[in-house]
Amino acid sequence: MMSVADVQDLPKDTEELTAIVARLVEEVAERERALREKDHAYQRLQEEFLKLQRMLFGRSSEKLSVEDVRQLRLFNEAEAGATERGEAEPSSIVVAEHRRAKPGRKPIADRIPREVVVHDLSAEGKRCPCCRKDRPPVGDEISEEVEIVPARVTAIRHVRKVYGPCRCDGFAGSGEPTIVRAAMPGRMIPGSIAAPGLLAYVVTGKYVDGLPLYRQEKIFSRLGLDIPRSTLCNWVIAAAARCGPLLDVMWKVALKAPFHHMDESPLQVLKEPNRPASSLSYMWVNVAHVEVGALGRKPMLKPLVLYHYHPTRGQEVPLSVLEGFRGHLQTDGYAGYNSIGSLPGVVHVGCFAHVRRKFFDASKITKKAGSAEEALSLIAKLYRVESALRAELDGDALSDEQFVARRKEAVIPILAQFHAWLLERGEQVPPRTALGVAIGYALGEWPKLLRYLDAWYLTPDNNVAENVLRPYVLGRKGWLFADTPRGAHASAALYSLVESARANGLEPYHYLRYLFEHLPETTEEDGLMELLPISVTAEKLFFT
Repeated sequence: MMSVADVQDLPKDTEELTAIVARLVEEVAERERALREKDHAYQRLQEEFLKLQRMLFGRSSEKLSVEDVRQLRLFNEAEAGATERGEAEPSSIVVAEHRRAKPGRKPIADRIPREVVVHDLSAEGKRCPCCRKDRPPVGDEISEEVEIVPARVTAIRHVRKVYGPCRCDGFAGSGEPTIVRAAMPGRMIPGSIAAPGLLAYVVTGKYVDGLPLYRQEKIFSRLGLDIPRSTLCNWVIAAAARCGPLLDVMWKVALKAPFHHMDESPLQVLKEPNRPASSLSYMWVNVAHVEVGALGRKPMLKPLVLYHYHPTRGQEVPLSVLEGFRGHLQTDGYAGYNSIGSLPGVVHVGCFAHVRRKFFDASKITKKAGSAEEALSLIAKLYRVESALRAELDGDALSDEQFVARRKEAVIPILAQFHAWLLERGEQVPPRTALGVAIGYALGEWPKLLRYLDAWYLTPDNNVAENVLRPYVLGRKGWLFADTPRGAHASAALYSLVESARANGLEPYHYLRYLFEHLPETTEEDGLMELLPISVTAEKLFFT
C-alpha cells in the first residue's frame, strides 16, 4: 500500500494516476480475497474442532432435543403467520384412527410352554364350620410368572441296531448284504459332536448376541463341556459351507425381487493374501424385497437379507453381486454404486437420511444459526407426510395407486421449496464448510432423491440396510476382526441366515435349529425353497 511520502510524490499525469489507482484496487481485491480464504479456512478448522469435540463428548443420537424442536419453530414463523392471516393451507394428511394399546405389562406369549401348579385349600380349610360339608367351588384365580432354566447340556447317544445274515437255506444265494444297519439321520457336520441345537446355539451366540467364540468356550466349560475355541471355529465355518446351496437359492430368489437396499461397512481381515493385516476389507449387505404371492389387494413383499464379504469397496462388487438384477436399487451417495445404478433396467434411488445427517452435523458445529435447521425442518415435513400416508396404506385405507398419487401431491411442493432453498444458499455458503458440504451433497443426489415417489414400496431413505448392518457392527465390537477370508465368508453366510430370520419375524435360534435338522436331508431346489426364512412360519418352528 502507499505511504504518506508516496502520496506527496504522486505524478501529475492522469494516465499514470489511473494506472496507480487500478493497481491499488487490484491489491485491495487480492487482500480481500486472501482474507476471505483465511476466514473460510478458520471456519473449517473451527468446525472440525467442534465436530471432534461433539464426537468425543456429545450425544451420538441424531434425534432432535426439545430445544432443537423449539428452535425449528423460529423458521416456520412466515408460514405460521400466513395461516393466521387466513391464507389457504396445504392439503392436510389425516392419520387413520387407531386403538390405543392398554398400558401395563404385556401377556406372556402363547408359544411358551405352561407348567400348571394348583394351589388348593387343605381338607379342613374347605369345610363349612357349621355343617362340616365342603364349600362349593366357584372358580379359579389365575396368575402367571416366568421361570427360566439355564442352558443344560445333554449327550444324545445314537444306538444303531445291526443285524447279521439269516440262517435259512436260501439267504446265501439271495444277494442280500450280510450285515444291515438302521439308518442314521443326516448331520450338518458328519463326525462332529455338534447336534443341531448345539450348533444353532453357537451360531446364535456369535452372530445374534455378539458373544465371541472364546467367551462361549468359557461358558461351555462352566457347564462341564470342554470344547476348544478352535473346534467352535471349525463348526462355524463348516456350518456356513453346508448352507452354501441354500444361500445360492436365496441369491437366485433375491435377484428376481423388484427392490433392493444396499450398504457396506468396514471389516479387518488379518490374513488376506497380498494385503497388510491393517488394511480394511468390507462387509456388504443387500436387502431384497421378494414378492411371495398375492395377499388380498396387492402382492406381499418379504425381505431376504444377504451379506457378502469382499476385500475392496470398489464398484465391481455391486456390479458382480447384482448381475442380472432389474428394478429399484436404493443406496447412500457413495460413488461405488453409480455404475450399477446407471445400467438399463436399474433405477437408482437416493437416501434422504444421509442428506439429513449432513445437515444435522452442520447444525451442531456451525455458528450460523438457522440455515441447517431450516433444511432439517423441510426434511421433517417429508417424513411426516410419509408416516401419515403409510398408516393409511397399511390400514388398507389407500390402494397402492392412491398412495403414490397422494404422496406426490403432498410432497412435490415441499421438495420444490427445498430445492430452491438449496440453490439459493449454495451460492452464499463456502462449499468446504460443513453447511456447504451438506448443500453440495443434497444437490448432487437430487435426481436420485426424487425417485422414491414413483412406487408404493419405496421409502425416502436407505435405513432398512443400515438397520440390518447394525447387529454386525455391534458384534464386531466384540470379536473385532476376522482371521482369514474363509472366516469372513462364513460370517457373511451366517449373518444372512440369522438376519433374514429376524426380518421375517422368526426367532433366530429356533429357525437355525429347524434348518440344521432338515438341511442335511434336503437336496432338491424345491426343498431348499421351503427352508428359506420367507417360507418358514413361526408356528412351524415351535410345533414341528
